[in-house]
Amino acid sequence: MSPNLAVSSIPDATTEPVAWEAELQLGFSQRGDKTVLSKRAHRGPLTVQRPFYPEGGACHVYLLHPPGGVVAGDQLSINAAVEHDAQALITTPAAGKFYRSGGGEAQQTVNLKVSENACLEWLPQETIVYEGAQLKSSMNIDLADHAHFIGWEILALGRPAAGEGFDNGAASLNWRISRAGCLLYLERLRLDAEAFQARWGLFGHSACGTMFVYPATPLHLAAVQELIGDEANRGVTLIEGLLICRGLDRRADLLKGFFEAVWGLVRGDVVGKEVCAPRIWAT
Repeated sequence: MSPNLAVSSIPDATTEPVAWEAELQLGFSQRGDKTVLSKRAHRGPLTVQRPFYPEGGACHVYLLHPPGGVVAGDQLSINAAVEHDAQALITTPAAGKFYRSGGGEAQQTVNLKVSENACLEWLPQETIVYEGAQLKSSMNIDLADHAHFIGWEILALGRPAAGEGFDNGAASLNWRISRAGCLLYLERLRLDAEAFQARWGLFGHSACGTMFVYPATPLHLAAVQELIGDEANRGVTLIEGLLICRGLDRRADLLKGFFEAVWGLVRGDVVGKEVCAPRIWAT
């Protein structure tokens, strides 16, 4: 979800740093047998590296947020449009970080538009929400009727390896997916200390995530169900051609591994290519 680079220091919750407002506009167009980054405009500390082409014509880009993390008062806006027949994959070099807050809220809005016969894969690395952070995140995905989309969002609440839970703070997550101008899926989720511990919530699992695939079929649903088998804290459903996978885990990397396995099952049909993991994930 978040395009932030890892850093070692943690801002003091009692002295909020100066807030950043940042906006990124990306456009992808098909030129011959290659998708190019035809539009790139930014305001504030939010940008992308040069495009990579590890699998031929598909365009891979890495989102960069030089400050290294998001603090209270920060407002990030990411807008990406994939034009007819173009194919793009967007990811991040490292985990995103939302730091603890002294009372203010950090906001992130992502708007993705995928045109007819175009394909977008939105595959950021996990987002770490520090104990005490206040996050509001909105994902708006506008799909043409014959668009192709694979995307996920993975959250890690607190830092269990450092003995940190999620006894205070909150993350408000909103997903809105439309197809051909009509609402297809709407979800609003609030995760706080109560939801973190409750049986009806995360039940103490620090990592949670959702993955979407469109268009999907009952065969894809059956394949993912077989992948899950009897494994606990995994689920999948199919709603009007939209495959929705969910998971809970004690570690974000284990949950990402599950989503990558699903990606491997569906990408050949949805994107038309076998899995080609971004090289940055291995560094």
